[in-house]
Amino acid sequence: MSGVNYVTKETLDQMRDELTQLKTKGRAEIARAISEAREKGDLKENAEYDAAKEAQGLHEAKIATLENAIATARVVEAGDIDTSKVSILCKVTITNLANKKTITYQLVSEKEADLKLGKISVTSPIGKGLLGKKVGEEADVTAPNGKLRFKIDHITV
Repeated sequence: MSGVNYVTKETLDQMRDELTQLKTKGRAEIARAISEAREKGDLKENAEYDAAKEAQGLHEAKIATLENAIATARVVEAGDIDTSKVSILCKVTITNLANKKTITYQLVSEKEADLKLGKISVTSPIGKGLLGKKVGEEADVTAPNGKLRFKIDHITV
């Protein structure tokens, strides 16, 4: 993941807490699993040891990814948002021009996305299609299920 990663202060704090947990408790648990597996005999034929080492590699990769996300994070405050066009942290009300259904989404970072809460990632197909649009404009979105066309009805913080 490269470039700037826009997040809220709360999300940045959550990411830092998760990183601390992974580096402390997570590493200790994996070290314990490797130690226990090592005690069970020949390492060449020890599937438990191989699994523990693989888990360690995945754990370290997750730490590296999280460290990169934190290093590239830029905190965005609600007061800094320009509501004249769709941008990150904006709540945008759109109408699907095919079925005339209206829905409101908040555009957030990948880390914060939760469709059940109406939060979609700015890197999702719909998020990308809406970015930079103004009220009254139409957005063409290429989604996995085909082309969609939305009209921007309202933008708020």
